[in-house]
Amino acid sequence: MAAVTGSLSPEALGELLRDARENAKLTQAAAAQALNVARTTLVAIEQGQRRARLEELQKLAALYRVSLNVLLRQGSAKVDLRPRFRRAGEGDAEVEEAVALLNSLVQAELELENLLGIQRARNDPPERPLLPGNVLLQAEQDASELRQWLGLGMAPVHDMVSLLEVQLGARVFVRQLPARISGLYAFDEVAGACILLNALHPRDRRTQTGAHETGHFISTRRAPDALYADSPEASREERYANAFARCFLTPARAVAARFQDVTAGAARLTRRHIIILAHAFGVSREAMVRRLEELGLTKSGTWDWFKEHGGITDEQAREVLGDAIPPDPAKTDAARQVSMRMSLLASEAWRRGLLSEGQLARLLHIDRVEAREMIDDFEAEGAVDDESPILLA
Repeated sequence: MAAVTGSLSPEALGELLRDARENAKLTQAAAAQALNVARTTLVAIEQGQRRARLEELQKLAALYRVSLNVLLRQGSAKVDLRPRFRRAGEGDAEVEEAVALLNSLVQAELELENLLGIQRARNDPPERPLLPGNVLLQAEQDASELRQWLGLGMAPVHDMVSLLEVQLGARVFVRQLPARISGLYAFDEVAGACILLNALHPRDRRTQTGAHETGHFISTRRAPDALYADSPEASREERYANAFARCFLTPARAVAARFQDVTAGAARLTRRHIIILAHAFGVSREAMVRRLEELGLTKSGTWDWFKEHGGITDEQAREVLGDAIPPDPAKTDAARQVSMRMSLLASEAWRRGLLSEGQLARLLHIDRVEAREMIDDFEAEGAVDDESPILLA
């Protein structure tokens, strides 16, 4: 029978076969004997020097106690976001590393979902391509429409990441990046919207970046974006995304109403006013003041005045807000080698025998020791046994 053809190279096919054999705890000699071939033949297959034939693959799948489809993982969605970023940050090594990280995270999540039979719910919002004319007015209108579409009204957005993940079905990853990189965005027909945010940035800045990338999701959906220090800001697309973020997070009418309420009876704008307003809308103090200036609620140059007179510090914010400052669990999760959600998916795939430790290590770009530690943690903290509660379909 003719050799199996397909998208898998002999090397990739050999690697899958080797991982499946190791997962089944069989030696090369035992597998070769069951296949009725010399051990050197099996070694050549696993090294990609000889492609296995269909009948051999069927026998190996039965021997390793996995389906042929799982063995080959041909059904896995293949996504490569990297070529889309060639013009965004081209030649910038740190941006290219961030792009590679986003690509590996999306690939790993897709493959794990595919193996576990998970169908991720997506809710792509209506697309609003940029039109001729004032992009700032378009951004304000589109931000208002998205708020209404999501049922937010004028309410503040207290968790931008959850909004993106739960309500829009976007793939959002919060990982540690170089300080100068705020975030990345790309869209793929299979994976959907994919966003990477910098865990080293304060939560309010990540919120702003997430809203900025949402602006690209709305307007220039299939064009990737890399937001980093010194990145181009003069294009209509970037001006739109920046304006969209401001309008989405701090709607004009809501800001005006809250501003009137907070400053009632006051003769001057104080740091306390700014701290309370920024906290109410989940944005930075600078972003809040800039928005007040833009809306004509305070005179132009107000933020510069505060900067020249000591700024508005984190310590001052803590004195005003105290325990009202929310925790930032994303920072803690980002300090892990593998995110909590990804480790749960990976550990479940291992528990079902769909992936070996070696496959997990390669998929998640960690070493075998770290893969073993992740599995041990899963078993210790969330072990599944016959007495565990059953999930309802």
